[in-house]
Amino acid sequence: MTNPIRVLVVDDHSIVREGIRHVLEGAEGFCVVAEAATGTEALERAVRELPDVVLLDLSMPGGSGLQVVRELRTRLPDTRVLILSVHDDREYVLESVRVGAHGYLRKDSSPADIRHAIRAVQAGDAFFSPQIARHLAAELQDQSATDRLAELTTRERDVLLRVARGRTNRETAAELGIGVRTVETHRDSLMRKLGIHTVAGLTRFAIEHRLLAEPPP
Repeated sequence: MTNPIRVLVVDDHSIVREGIRHVLEGAEGFCVVAEAATGTEALERAVRELPDVVLLDLSMPGGSGLQVVRELRTRLPDTRVLILSVHDDREYVLESVRVGAHGYLRKDSSPADIRHAIRAVQAGDAFFSPQIARHLAAELQDQSATDRLAELTTRERDVLLRVARGRTNRETAAELGIGVRTVETHRDSLMRKLGIHTVAGLTRFAIEHRLLAEPPP
């Protein structure tokens, strides 16, 4: 038999800790080595017990859960950190990942999901519940779009704004003082860089990134 996964449960509510202990120790392969109700206790007991996984609430007395994650990642780099929280706001999720959490679950997750998540992060994988994964996917999508926008030259951006405002190539050329053929070249280039090949798509991209709020250059 393999050794059970050693878990430290951190939550400021004793009834929650008791429930998690019941969920884990009622199944084969888990051992709750300690509990903690504050950030300070969490760090002390983690250093003492050297758990495989810390199951951590973000909101508790004695310091921010995010700060606890930072400290755990510094002091115990081999210990995996799994967030279990009522918060599923995008910023909470993203900041948890930035400071080093290996997974994130909502507190309404099923017992089976909690056990599966602990096994996954202990094995070296990341685990995020479906709602949380959508936040991360949206952030990656936003970042990708921002990176693509940053690749545009100033003139390509000028052309994009005018396309989104409904200008024709001839009108754009007149406003920018360049030739129609040059406008077409810039338009082809920005479409290639953004991966968008329709006027409707360019307009939607400009609206989503609030480019139309910018004054025409």
